[in-house]
Amino acid sequence: MLGAIGLDERQEATYRALVAAGAAEVSDLAHRLALPRSDTERALRGLEHQGLAARSSARPGRWVAAPPGVALGALLIQQRHELEQAELAAALLAEEYRAEASEPAVHDLVEVVTGASAVTHRFHQLQLGAVSEVCALVTGKPIPVSGTENESDERAANRAVSYRVVVEREVLGLPSGILELSAALGRHAQCRVVDRVPTKLVVADASLAMVPLTGRGAEPAALVVHASGLLESLMGLFEAVWRDAMPLRLGEGGVVREERTGPDPTDLEILSLLLAGLTDASVARQLELGLRTVQRRVKGLMELTGVSTRLQLGWHAYERGWVSRTPRP
Repeated sequence: MLGAIGLDERQEATYRALVAAGAAEVSDLAHRLALPRSDTERALRGLEHQGLAARSSARPGRWVAAPPGVALGALLIQQRHELEQAELAAALLAEEYRAEASEPAVHDLVEVVTGASAVTHRFHQLQLGAVSEVCALVTGKPIPVSGTENESDERAANRAVSYRVVVEREVLGLPSGILELSAALGRHAQCRVVDRVPTKLVVADASLAMVPLTGRGAEPAALVVHASGLLESLMGLFEAVWRDAMPLRLGEGGVVREERTGPDPTDLEILSLLLAGLTDASVARQLELGLRTVQRRVKGLMELTGVSTRLQLGWHAYERGWVSRTPRP
């Protein structure tokens, strides 16, 4: 817990033991901590350097704990000051980078990142750096674009970063595909589906993009594209795919629902998946419903709209605003 102010685990344990005792001999602390005397003395010297412990002037070999409220408070103030200085330095460097990058060299417009660990790190860095919007095209196994399972996602969510994601229809046919997609996208993402996306793609703030590189037997690699004509083309590709894609209504991990009369949330999920091209059987598997339940609900929607065919049902669904290509305000 105190690692944020510069204490390692051994120093923290030593300080806690010293605070509990008020004052103690080195040998007593070493016994309490089950540490060698030399390690205990080293930890105490580290605490002394931090102003958290002092040698007793009355009894040599005895150490006294500094009051936590005063000593730790001073360290916290120092840490905040150092963070403020680091933020200022980061802002100045960013401004300097923007100034220098106004006319970047051609070879600086694209980075090649190789190795699974490096690609993953760069992806999360790109997402964490987003301040307004992340756009993505997804094929194969869903990627965590805006979920809340890791710290970078939570920070992005706290900054109200919006997400627009287009997934390939094949993703919906994977075992538990809907559940994985809902978990990966999170609650506040807009999601659409198409038969096929041209490539995997992630774009942050229309200013930085990642495109995977694939090759036979090659280790994972990706292109990181900075502001350029190439980036504008990639953003144009995303917008074209997004414009032609079908809106997808997800379950608990997906869409914030509105209170309304008519179909319930499960009806709307079924309708969304049917309009995305899934069969009744596939919808039943994805939503963990019985096939007859799906068919019964579809029949109920047809009765509700007064139509006799599913084609008419899809048309009425758009007319009534149950599904839409444009998000509601």
